[in-house]
Amino acid sequence: MNLPNKITVTRIILSIILLVFLMIPWDQLGFSFPIFTVAGKIIVDIKYIIAGVVFMIASITDFLDGNIARKRNLVTDFGKVMDAIADKLLVNGLLIILAYEGFISVAIPVIIITRDTFVDSIKMASGNKGKVVAASIAGKAKTVCMMIGVTLLLFYNLPFEIFGFRLDLILIYLATVLSVLSGCQYYYNAKDLIFKDK
Repeated sequence: MNLPNKITVTRIILSIILLVFLMIPWDQLGFSFPIFTVAGKIIVDIKYIIAGVVFMIASITDFLDGNIARKRNLVTDFGKVMDAIADKLLVNGLLIILAYEGFISVAIPVIIITRDTFVDSIKMASGNKGKVVAASIAGKAKTVCMMIGVTLLLFYNLPFEIFGFRLDLILIYLATVLSVLSGCQYYYNAKDLIFKDK
């Protein structure tokens, strides 16, 4: 297993740890994380700070594995498949939990997951015909906005929250819009190929 693939597997492990950590009913187990106040009004739960650190590390590996694989010509089929799984597990899994806990609208994970399913179907259909549909700029921008937005959300949008500026939600909603836009671009770029008889 080459280095990029090891990094990808590490992201999967971190994603599982993060999701399990957030799903454990700590209060029912008699354990509570320390809580403190920032600027006299923002209540911060250490549980989400820990989750934010893990998510930030996992997000960094998302950029590392692809860059290393391309620069060193270490792109493999295993890496492509596992990278996609790691991304979906990390972001979509976390969005579901954040929606369940009331941090974001439930519409966000529904839109993101629907878009991902749609795009993956296009990629599969294109791949079966020997063609690859390249990622769009909107898709890449969506990933960056979502990673930064979710990280800020887990860190209670600090320091922007002190000034009442919800940069975290702005970036997450922007990422959602970009995900729909990039999904439309994927379809537009591949529709002729998909509907060809041969």
